[in-house]
Amino acid sequence: MFENITDDERGQVGIGTLIVFIAMVLVAAIAAGVLVNTAGFLQATAEDAGQESVNKVTNRVQVLNSHGIVGNNSTIKYINMSVRLAAGSSSVDMNDTSIKYLSGSEVVQLTNDSDSSGADSSEFGLNEITDDDGSFGVLNSMSDRYEVIINAGAIQDEPVADPNDGLETGETVRLEITSRTGGTTTVILTMPQQLAGKETNKPVKL
Repeated sequence: MFENITDDERGQVGIGTLIVFIAMVLVAAIAAGVLVNTAGFLQATAEDAGQESVNKVTNRVQVLNSHGIVGNNSTIKYINMSVRLAAGSSSVDMNDTSIKYLSGSEVVQLTNDSDSSGADSSEFGLNEITDDDGSFGVLNSMSDRYEVIINAGAIQDEPVADPNDGLETGETVRLEITSRTGGTTTVILTMPQQLAGKETNKPVKL
C-alpha cells in the first residue's frame, strides 16, 4: 500500500527542489533589475521633459514698448522694440534667438548677429540700452535692456528691396520671438492710421 523510498531517492528529490528554487530566485532577481532600470530611465526622461517644458514657458523675453520709423512713402520702414528678460526667466542669448515675421504678404525667419547692429531682410539688428556686466548679446539680468530693430522696408519688397517700402497704414504684423530653449513671446503690431504727412525717419508709436 505504501511505497518504500530509499535514502538515495530522498536526496534526489531535495536537490531537484533546490535547483528549481535557485532558478526562480535568479529569474526574479533579473526581472527586478530590469524593472529598476526601466523605472530609473523613465524618471530621468520625465525630469528632462519637465525641465524642457519649464524652459519653454519661462525662458523668453518681454517686449516693453515699440515704435516705428516712417519711410518716404508714408509707410513704416523700421520696427524698433525694447526688450528685457521675462519674469522668472534665466538668461536668454539673443544670438540664438529667432524672430518669425508674419505680415499680410510676407513671412520670414530673422536671426541675429550681435557683431553688427544692421538689420536686413534676413537678420534683425540689436542695440544695447543698458547692460550691467558688458555681456552684450546675452540678457542675463532683469536690468538689461536691448533694442531689437526689424527692417520692414527690406522684408516687404523682397527679392528687390526698396528702402522707401514698408508696412502701410492699418497693416498688421505678427512677431514671434523664440529663444534657444523654445520660450516664445508673441507681439502683434498694427500700423498707425495717420501716417500721411509724417516726416521721414521720424518715430511713431505702435
